[in-house]
Amino acid sequence: MNEAARVLVVEDDDTLREALCDTIEFGGYRAVAAGNGREALSRMDDGAVDMIISDVQMDEMDGHHLLVAAMRDGATDYLLKPFEAQVLLDMVARMEPTAELPEGTMIATDERTRELCALAERVAGAEATTLISGESGCGKEVLARFIHEHSPRSAKPFLAVNCAAIPENMLESMLFGYEKGAYTGAYQSRAGKFEQANGGTLLLDEISEMDLALQAKLLRVLQEREVERLGSSRLIPLDVRVLATTNRRLEDEVRAGRFREDLYYRLNVFPLRLPPLRERPGDILPLARLFLKRHGARPGMDFAQCAEQALLSHPWRGNVRELENSVQRAAILARGEVLEARDLVLENALQSLAERSGSSGDSAAATVGEAPPLEGDLRQREQELIVQALAASGGSRKETAERLGISPRTLRYKLARLREQGVELPGINAGVSEQEGV
Repeated sequence: MNEAARVLVVEDDDTLREALCDTIEFGGYRAVAAGNGREALSRMDDGAVDMIISDVQMDEMDGHHLLVAAMRDGATDYLLKPFEAQVLLDMVARMEPTAELPEGTMIATDERTRELCALAERVAGAEATTLISGESGCGKEVLARFIHEHSPRSAKPFLAVNCAAIPENMLESMLFGYEKGAYTGAYQSRAGKFEQANGGTLLLDEISEMDLALQAKLLRVLQEREVERLGSSRLIPLDVRVLATTNRRLEDEVRAGRFREDLYYRLNVFPLRLPPLRERPGDILPLARLFLKRHGARPGMDFAQCAEQALLSHPWRGNVRELENSVQRAAILARGEVLEARDLVLENALQSLAERSGSSGDSAAATVGEAPPLEGDLRQREQELIVQALAASGGSRKETAERLGISPRTLRYKLARLREQGVELPGINAGVSEQEGV
């Protein structure tokens, strides 16, 4: 969990200083009190502070002298007395410094996220297989890394395998490994992800996309805690903690016959649900500032209040992934160091791309506008988005992959699955080589 920012409160009125410190601590920050500028300098000598909130008119060294260097560098904001407590906390939240997070660290400002992280830390100390559920893009892999980094296995490998992006025949050999000559193209022996993660943690990302036949083999590995490479009869003992993520309700997948019930119970020893971003609004602005620091063209870039309101009011159906993309676009479009609401491009990205693609995209854009929300059947929604992107790009698989933000290999795999289901793919002749246009 993030360490609370240390806020130095400089105020010569004892009652007001105490009230300000109480307000700061109520907001989840650490307050350090000083009665004047000279005392504030002494407090700063005792330890670093992240922010300073100072009165201006004080005895001895007043706020003007204390903040002259900060003003020269560009003081950020001010408040006129009297002010509401929430106004102060909102300002502190805006000014809270952000930095690139160490591996396995989560932004946990919202109360719901704080509670989840506290629970995840407790789970991390155990060896229980953990199933993390949540919408696409909400940060399930980040939570998995958080669990690994807070576990006794943190010094050992953390490996992640995306079960949705790898064809079944490749996924099996990637997970379990293979011996030389096990199949055509196996020119040398290779350890699988289970072996490579020995002693550490293996994340099976989007496990609901795994083929039923492979699910049975995975179940055996989890039960026996040993793996057998393809083309070998030698059993290799394993000491691996397995985490899994899903953006589907696995109970529904089990009832529909698409996921093995015994594997579900094997994975669901300790379930964790990561709420979508719209259900933890306290994380939105801290995440946005982190992404702005990561992608901003100029140091010191920040959001105007109107941009903050736009970020907070957006539904974020693409969750953290959509937020980062939006902030990156805004950093490119911004005319100055302060990002306005007009700099944020928050409309449906596919619709915007289709509208810019000309007449072939007009019909696709209309279809996107009428599409059902993501909370519906996600598999059907994915199919619709792929078909719409194909139509908008005139059948170009390279351009379609770029529009969808996926790799050409992943697109080829998904197109092959859609063909098997008999889905008509705009602009693509079934007889054309899969390599064309990629």
